[in-house]
Amino acid sequence: MHIHHLNCGTHKPIGGAFFDGKSKGVLGDLCTHCMLIEAADGLVLVDTGYGLQDVLHTQPRRLAYTWPAVLNTRLREEDTALRQVEALGFDAKDVRHIVLTHLDFDHAGGIEDFPEARVHVLEAEKDAAERKRRSFVANQRYRPLMWDDVRDCRTYAAGGEDWFGFEAVRQLDGLPPEILMVPLKGHTIGHAGVAIDTPEGWLLNDGDAYLNHGQLGQQAHMPLGLKVYERIMATEVEAARDNLERLRELKRDHARDIDIFCSHDNDDLTRLRRG
Repeated sequence: MHIHHLNCGTHKPIGGAFFDGKSKGVLGDLCTHCMLIEAADGLVLVDTGYGLQDVLHTQPRRLAYTWPAVLNTRLREEDTALRQVEALGFDAKDVRHIVLTHLDFDHAGGIEDFPEARVHVLEAEKDAAERKRRSFVANQRYRPLMWDDVRDCRTYAAGGEDWFGFEAVRQLDGLPPEILMVPLKGHTIGHAGVAIDTPEGWLLNDGDAYLNHGQLGQQAHMPLGLKVYERIMATEVEAARDNLERLRELKRDHARDIDIFCSHDNDDLTRLRRG
């Protein structure tokens, strides 16, 4: 499998280093790290970032106002997964599967740009996203217009086989056994990591289980603004803390076997693009 690391949405929150830990100016810089996998039977996307309809501001409006404003989201057509897939010489129909860490607006906006793809998500996440009575944060993060036309969606219970001490959902319908989902609830109730077995070792995309690589270090730390955002968006705070601690242990004990990264850290994205 050949893997492309894509940025499918740039956020420039006012506060600079307050959000990303290193910017010198007023604006921070946070990516939306998605993966495009060239598998034997077609392409697989892990998350989609923002979609073409979000960029083109189609009506009815799909994005909420609050979080895109806080994050100062920069919507650019060339950043959408669809346009990046096309730039690599492929077509939308070549994307056969989309595996989602969760259904937040900045991870699921491009689903309908690939109408022939089968969508894979944990059952608890889909149930939470489609619940009629939701909190303010849930209403802002989950935008059903982003997936209401999906024809082929497969959901999975959170249990599964052991993977480095985590439960893992293997044998996703139609996908090769090298791709599996690792339930990591906390940020959302049905949040998952996506693990890929490559010849160089495992890649673990942790989605938003954490937001900055400093959180996995021995002296765990993260920028204050990002910490506040993470706390606001956490659905189950204790579960999020427990899973973060388990991910720290995973990195400490299996750094040679597993490359762990998250969705909104530019350093992770740059490192993986360099190979």
